[in-house]
Amino acid sequence: MRAGELTPEEVVGSVRDPELPALTLADLGVVRSVTVDAVGAVEVVLTPTYSGCPATEVIQVDVLNALMQAGYPQASVRFELFPAWTSDSLSAQGRRVLSELGIAPPVGPGRPAPLTISLKCPQCGSLRTRETSHFGSTACKSLWTCRACGEPFEHFKELR
Repeated sequence: MRAGELTPEEVVGSVRDPELPALTLADLGVVRSVTVDAVGAVEVVLTPTYSGCPATEVIQVDVLNALMQAGYPQASVRFELFPAWTSDSLSAQGRRVLSELGIAPPVGPGRPAPLTISLKCPQCGSLRTRETSHFGSTACKSLWTCRACGEPFEHFKELR
């Protein structure tokens, strides 16, 4: 590699997330591995932030284009869902960027959230609810469960 050139890992890590372009794939912690074989072909393994992520095709194309432009024309991208991505995968830089964007980042690996928010259950009206999954059937929804009636429900996240 010549001076000034980026490694395949650096190229892939610097690709911007299409939904939050202030974050890179490295910031998000979705890059599982980048390997180069004996003939110079690059294989990239990524884990999307959730299994139904609609941006996976765009990310794949963006990674392949970035590698091509950086001089790595033989490349492939594969997505692995297991083990699943968690917010613990976010880098410190990613957490800083989220905060600068006005998005409350997760509290950090291994630390409990300092505040629990309740939503009114649409089935029974109880406020004894809890979030069970931050990602629902789409990126704009989260999954919740009512502790009073036991029913699950989705919540549309606030988008600002």
